[in-house]
Amino acid sequence: MLNPQWLRTFATLVEQGNFTRTAEQLDLTQAAVSQHVQRLEERLGPLLIRRPRQLELTPAGHALLAYCEEVGAADQRLQQRLSESDAEQGEVGLISPGSIGLALYPLLLEVQQAHPGLSIRHRFAPDHEVLNGVLENRFELGLVTLKPDDPRLAVSRFAEEPLELVVPAGEQVKGWSDLERLGFIDHPDGQAMAGRLLSRQFPGSPGVRNLPSRGFINQIGLILEPVSRGLGFSVLPRYARLAFARPESIQVVAGATPLIDTLWLLHRAEWPLSARAELTLNRIRPYFLPAQDLSQ
Repeated sequence: MLNPQWLRTFATLVEQGNFTRTAEQLDLTQAAVSQHVQRLEERLGPLLIRRPRQLELTPAGHALLAYCEEVGAADQRLQQRLSESDAEQGEVGLISPGSIGLALYPLLLEVQQAHPGLSIRHRFAPDHEVLNGVLENRFELGLVTLKPDDPRLAVSRFAEEPLELVVPAGEQVKGWSDLERLGFIDHPDGQAMAGRLLSRQFPGSPGVRNLPSRGFINQIGLILEPVSRGLGFSVLPRYARLAFARPESIQVVAGATPLIDTLWLLHRAEWPLSARAELTLNRIRPYFLPAQDLSQ
């Protein structure tokens, strides 16, 4: 078995990219860091190509880094299992899409304030990363927009969230020509979301790809900033709109038939949730009502 300290040194070296910073991070000497890497290379072969101001991993180095991640995940799972009955101590890992994440994060902070022994780790990610994060036990809880059918997962309905057409405050949008005049503020899911919603609100229209582009932003919390300044319109989920700090500068153009997505809660089916995850869910679930009950 490889020495855990050597593994920790190697993983930190890859993360820091520098022997000096690694030594400082681990409170070791540079000689000790070099010795740990040397011991690993004696067992596994060359792990690093040392270049000026850069370290490059060999195939064996990549394999060892993956092993370090597996060991770290296993250690985390062990710690969780040993303390899973304590509802007010330990870590709760949650991974979710960005829009619902904007609504969740303040609530998670409130849970942690009420229970200081909890450490809540929350990551924003698309559906496929959420699935992998839960299946690989890196996160105990996950939320996705598409319901998975993997038998390893327990899946339950968590919330409903409409897609919304959001325009600058005061704009009149009565037809497709108004959207052409405004132009589209795009984001990573923008084309897909706009295609689904606009085809319903404006049947027979040329499609979102034929609209002029007025910008692109990949940060969920900033998508409505250019909209609020009159630079264009966007389509995004309601929780992202509700989290925007200046609601008076934007408005929603409602369609005759809303387009509502379901958000699904995931966790591993083979074992029960930890008591701290149950506590966290019990605290946040009441805030996520059916879409028709959400504040407009």
